[in-house]
Amino acid sequence: MDLNTVTGVVRRPPDRPGADWQEGDGWLAGGTWLFSVPQPGLSRLVDLTALGWPSAEACETGLRIGATCTIRDLYELAPQLDWGASTLLRTGCEAFLASFKVWNSATVGGNICLSLPAGPMITVTVALEATYTLWAADGSERTVDAADFVTGDHVNILEPGEILRHIDLPADALRKRCVHRRFSLTRLGRSTLFMVGTRTPGTDDLLLTLTAGTTHPIRLAFDTMPDAETMRRGIDSVPDEAWFADPNGTPEHRRHLARHFAEEIRLELAAGDRR
Repeated sequence: MDLNTVTGVVRRPPDRPGADWQEGDGWLAGGTWLFSVPQPGLSRLVDLTALGWPSAEACETGLRIGATCTIRDLYELAPQLDWGASTLLRTGCEAFLASFKVWNSATVGGNICLSLPAGPMITVTVALEATYTLWAADGSERTVDAADFVTGDHVNILEPGEILRHIDLPADALRKRCVHRRFSLTRLGRSTLFMVGTRTPGTDDLLLTLTAGTTHPIRLAFDTMPDAETMRRGIDSVPDEAWFADPNGTPEHRRHLARHFAEEIRLELAAGDRR
């Protein structure tokens, strides 16, 4: 789509691109959403791909994913990692309703910052206990928990001129046992509900992450494996206003799915030590 309000493009921004931020600017990475709908509030685009940020770097402490890492790059990286929960990275990539052209240009950071309920990169990073590093226009930076970044449908905590620089997945989370459930109306459709459960090896804990069916990510943490009734109470504790409604499902439908999938995840993770 032609963005007829845009009158300028910064092709080679400074290393800290927020320093020249002005009202009407928009960050350009993959551009798969940016060029798909009218953007009447934009007058200038700042091209982040020119900065050459590394796609992903693995080390003993975990995995650092650059905000401009493409979905294709992340998908191809996942099998090279020896952490058990890294399989969730490919699962998240496969949850996109996207053509190969989108896969090759859409970015991890773009999907997170778009902050839609069904954003699969939000699901993956929240479930794997990531932190996001944000660069502010004044040169400062802050690190936030991935679970606190998205606050509603297409709403997040970014301030004007602030940018997501990279995502850090801790090795401890990547070593966990991981189980997921996803529901969509069609095989390759938008997620109606995307849930992930993780369990630390050698312990009886459970971390359950709900996304797509809620307006923002919900995490339920249990120090010991809950029984069926405790798990159901956990799902029922999600506030009514947090459940999302769109043509893919009503809040009641999504809550029903969450109860069903939560019990499947609980049983699968609880049985892990007996296999």
